[in-house]
Amino acid sequence: MDLTFYKYEGTGNDFVMIDNRTKEFPKENVSIISHLADRHFGIGADGVILIENDEKFDFKMIYFNADGSQTFCGNGARCAVAFAKQLEIIKNKTTFLAVDGKHFAEVKNDLISLQMINVDDIKVNEKSVFMYTGTQHHVELVDELNEYPVYENGKKIRYSYNNPGSNVNFAQQINDTTFRVRTYEKGVENETLACGTGVTAVAIAMHKTKKTNSNHIFLPVEGGNLEVTFNENNGIYTNVFLKGPAKFVFKGTISV
Repeated sequence: MDLTFYKYEGTGNDFVMIDNRTKEFPKENVSIISHLADRHFGIGADGVILIENDEKFDFKMIYFNADGSQTFCGNGARCAVAFAKQLEIIKNKTTFLAVDGKHFAEVKNDLISLQMINVDDIKVNEKSVFMYTGTQHHVELVDELNEYPVYENGKKIRYSYNNPGSNVNFAQQINDTTFRVRTYEKGVENETLACGTGVTAVAIAMHKTKKTNSNHIFLPVEGGNLEVTFNENNGIYTNVFLKGPAKFVFKGTISV
């Protein structure tokens, strides 16, 4: 089977995008999904995204981690919006469906603002914060993020949570509104250059623990810069938006 694919990236978080409106892609075949994401024997990506038709929304996004497991991905969703625009499914605004529910997004040049789910269940521990922002996230504030053992410590913490585990974010405060972030992602089982749901969790965690009073947080990641805005009332975070670039890289065909 010859498969046409598109490669997109959002702050270095990269994805294989597939137009599956014809429902021809064998999405139950985990080995094919893992092969596409394999950086040595496939195309190479942090995840694989399918775009499908939906009766109530502009489109449906299905996201697979590199190991074939399904979840939600913030940067992947922003890339899916850019892809849907390239396919002329949408123009500059859209409402689409993902595994965690409906999302609104707006396109302005290469920048895409994505509305995330509301967050109200936040567990503040002695040295960390845990929450669900479309997938599970552990947030920990550290010093000297450049030298921090993200892979080693992230892997340990990831498996300390019950199935399906947790993504692990290490953040360093730069100033009152800026937090640099590095993330170990479950499903990829490695550090990635960016994580959209991860920086969203960091922004909310830093506000929840009073490291910042701002509701507009700047989050430099290894692959670029992201921003998160939100409203907060009685510990409930609503109108949460993730903003950053999403870019088309190349189109190709692969035999699977």
